[in-house]
Amino acid sequence: QVQLVESGGGVVQAGDSLRLSCVASGRTFKNYRMAWFRQDSGKEREFVGAITQDGQATYLGDSVKARFTISRNNVKNTLYLHMNNLKPEDTATYFCAANDRPAPVVPRTSYSIWGQGAQVTVSS
Repeated sequence: QVQLVESGGGVVQAGDSLRLSCVASGRTFKNYRMAWFRQDSGKEREFVGAITQDGQATYLGDSVKARFTISRNNVKNTLYLHMNNLKPEDTATYFCAANDRPAPVVPRTSYSIWGQGAQVTVSS
């Protein structure tokens, strides 16, 4: 199975853009549906978005769909989250996750492999 490592987090101002990356080890990255979740302290882990194995279809949560996009590069074994017009409410730890079995897209329980998370802090 793959192992996942996120990077690209940081402290930004409201309205700024940021790109998170998630690098997967192993040769089977292309077999996994990938997703991003986020969790702020004291809150439930929230679905941000997902992308199919071939990158042809993406799904985004309602709170981010007008501002975030997801992409992947199966040659580089890397998943991306492009975040535009960031808001203070986007502040959270962002996790990438992987799933290689048929399962619903949104529930966190559909994903069996997780990265360690990357902190994003948006100041007003």
